[in-house]
Amino acid sequence: MSAQGRSRDQRTRHTPPALLDDRPGWTIRGTDAFGRLACRALATIDFDGLEHLRGVEGPLLIVANHVSNADAPLIGSFLTPVLGRRIHWLGKAEALRWPFIGSMLVRNGVLFIQRGAADIEGFRAARRVLDEGHVLCIFPEGTRSSTGALQTAKEGTTILAQRTDSPIVPVGLVGTRRMWPRGRTLPRTGAHVTVSIGAPFRLEADRTGAPRKVAQAAATTLIMRRIAELLPPDQRGVYGEETPAPP
Repeated sequence: MSAQGRSRDQRTRHTPPALLDDRPGWTIRGTDAFGRLACRALATIDFDGLEHLRGVEGPLLIVANHVSNADAPLIGSFLTPVLGRRIHWLGKAEALRWPFIGSMLVRNGVLFIQRGAADIEGFRAARRVLDEGHVLCIFPEGTRSSTGALQTAKEGTTILAQRTDSPIVPVGLVGTRRMWPRGRTLPRTGAHVTVSIGAPFRLEADRTGAPRKVAQAAATTLIMRRIAELLPPDQRGVYGEETPAPP
């Protein structure tokens, strides 16, 4: 890629579209309408806890487990109309170069970051969404679980929540792995999917005097266990009650 191309790619990755406008644009509304039709055609979908999203104003950090390509479309298509607000996302930078899909992701509020590498600009872009009072959705595990059970989460989500003091809404997705398994090109039909939304909460300041890394790890475990509470035992993985908290 040329230097000019790399520069353009860098600007696009870190510039959220219409950042100062909380309203879903026509592209988002159209994409979400199509997503709802497609998801309903492929699966039976039940929701629990939608009342936790209605009328919520100001910054909001949605966190969910991640096992399937269907996870983000489900959250975006069905939760955006409930919120009445645009949802911003963090996505892998390589998706930006996918023909057509890359440009659609940009128009649907995706912030592109380098997966597996320290990306300060990506973190700043995500923080700006929350600092300016908007909605951000993150999968704290960073990638889809190969087993369907929760994996040890990365601490970027915790740092973001702590520095913005944003309310956190946990979301548990069940059945999406059957609907669209990892490694499968197209989704299946006939799955039963449940989307459970927990009550918003904030991370409290650590008062134990523990070292910063220890306190961050404890806060990350708290976030993930709030997600785990919305999942069946076989999906709770390292955050199950019977499983010691990850270091």
